[in-house]
Amino acid sequence: MFNLLRMEIYRVKRSKSFYICFGMMMLATVLVYGMMWMFDTPQGQDVALRIGMITAEEAGKVENILEGIDSLGFFRQICLDGGMYNLLFGIWVMLFVCSDFQSGFIKNIMALHQNRWNYIGSKIITAWIVDGCYLALHFLFALLMNRVFGTLVPYARWQDVLFYLSWVWFVTAAFAALLIFICVLTRSVAAGSVAAVTLGSGMIVTMVYGILNMFHIGGWLKYSIYLTCAMGPQSYTSVKNLYVYAVGFGFLILYTMFAGIVLKKKDI
Repeated sequence: MFNLLRMEIYRVKRSKSFYICFGMMMLATVLVYGMMWMFDTPQGQDVALRIGMITAEEAGKVENILEGIDSLGFFRQICLDGGMYNLLFGIWVMLFVCSDFQSGFIKNIMALHQNRWNYIGSKIITAWIVDGCYLALHFLFALLMNRVFGTLVPYARWQDVLFYLSWVWFVTAAFAALLIFICVLTRSVAAGSVAAVTLGSGMIVTMVYGILNMFHIGGWLKYSIYLTCAMGPQSYTSVKNLYVYAVGFGFLILYTMFAGIVLKKKDI
């Protein structure tokens, strides 16, 4: 499996999709920080007034919109609470897996590496590595933007940052495993794309959660991947907060097993 893993990492470094998806994350972060600078600082409001984005009356109403938010909370709102990160990361995972089937490259891989569990393992580990790189670099870039725009929000405690990013890494890796399972099952870019958009953005889960909550039976959905990302703890306050690791690790193992079983039973 180590040879497969080395090959996958080499392919990632040479793929355009890896850099394009990450670039889109960075662009979204710059735009959000720029908008908040315009709305929440006197200098930014002057610019917004001159270009007609807001009126003088509106300028007084949007002051202090970032009050009570630190750098980690702002990163979370930009990145994970609304599903932007999972959407873009999911698109990369879909392209990463489905391209093997669309191009027929999977046949070459299976001719050299007949153990199909090794193939799934190499995909999961590669996605986990890319996930960690995306999260870490994205957070560092958000800190840089906070500095560039005049420290719009105070910096979070490093203990909170480590706790939050560590459990998010597990949960988003579980999302990658889910998409790998769907791509292996369908072998379709279209199906993978629909899954990445609808599941990554939370469209399906949010809709089902809203319907079930009308009947007061939607509480269990808070343990879904999307709602765990959106509603999970930002800082460690008690042992109960550790449930997020169980959610991430549990779904990661579950969907990895599903993907391996499906690939083992299907003809290449």
